[in-house]
Amino acid sequence: MTRRLALIVPALTALALTAATALPASAHERTRNTPARQSTVAASTIVGVAAGNPDFSTLVAAVQAARLVDTLSGDGPFTVFAPTNAAFDGLPAGTVDRLVQPGQRRQLQRILTYHVVAGRVSAADLSTAVRVGGGQATLKTVQGGTLTAEAAGRGRLRLIDSTGESFWITATDINASNGVVHVIDGVLTPGH
Repeated sequence: MTRRLALIVPALTALALTAATALPASAHERTRNTPARQSTVAASTIVGVAAGNPDFSTLVAAVQAARLVDTLSGDGPFTVFAPTNAAFDGLPAGTVDRLVQPGQRRQLQRILTYHVVAGRVSAADLSTAVRVGGGQATLKTVQGGTLTAEAAGRGRLRLIDSTGESFWITATDINASNGVVHVIDGVLTPGH
């Protein structure tokens, strides 16, 4: 797994860095359908943003193994609750290596799409939903399950998955062209 990440992440990081290069409006018009323009658009998607951050290298490798790159690079919009590498490291030993095997693709897709909500849900939107809901709000995931967002004092929010485990939302509103990413400190588990 580590060797695979060492090969994948530099290539994706280079792709993501192209998003940081802004062109003047007239240049955008001239390059609308060129490969360079397509790379810039792809790099600014949720997958491109994740690939540009070394704290998400395990997530990016899992998205690739699950064959979800095209989906999460699509129009969306999507809201992704993105586990960091440290979150994946908290899983039992060998879990990630097992899940990225081709025979586990469907299970990996279930897990990853459980971290995705259709639509662009900002931190302010989520906080408002929690406040209106009396301290909790339910989110329907792309996988078909539900997550519960819960107020946890001092303006902090946490997510509760189908097993009852809760994880902190540690960073919010990382914008992408096709949605928004919120960082979480654990890997959410979908129901059966």
